Amino acid sequence: MKRSINTAFVYAIAAMAGGVFYREFTKLNDFSGRTALGFVHTHLFLLGMVFFLILALFQKQYKLEKAPRYKAFYLIYNIGLAVAVSMLVWRGVTQVLSIPLSPGLDAAISGIAGLGHVMLGVGIVLFFLILKKRIKQS
Repeated sequence: MKRSINTAFVYAIAAMAGGVFYREFTKLNDFSGRTALGFVHTHLFLLGMVFFLILALFQKQYKLEKAPRYKAFYLIYNIGLAVAVSMLVWRGVTQVLSIPLSPGLDAAISGIAGLGHVMLGVGIVLFFLILKKRIKQS
């Protein structure tokens, strides 16, 4: 449970930093349009902080961290979120700076972001499988 709360805290700090970066970076570059940077803050708050706070509540009740697949879930989910957010930052910075991307690089950013989101999905499925099994055992 403590690990989940610490993870949530790290994501909260990262989300706030992402929000400040978005605001200041767009202001510094006189950018007023939509950019992927606007999603960094919400991804980190909801998929990071809020998810791990909710997870901590389930851990207290069902001891999820003792499940055999828990480490795999934790690793896959966190890597997936880091990859997805990194690609949002990369795409957002190129949008703000009006850096033209080759079709291959544009597709690579989208593909890697997609892989990050797939990893998040796999992590969520693992979470539910772990939760269902622990509820059944209790």
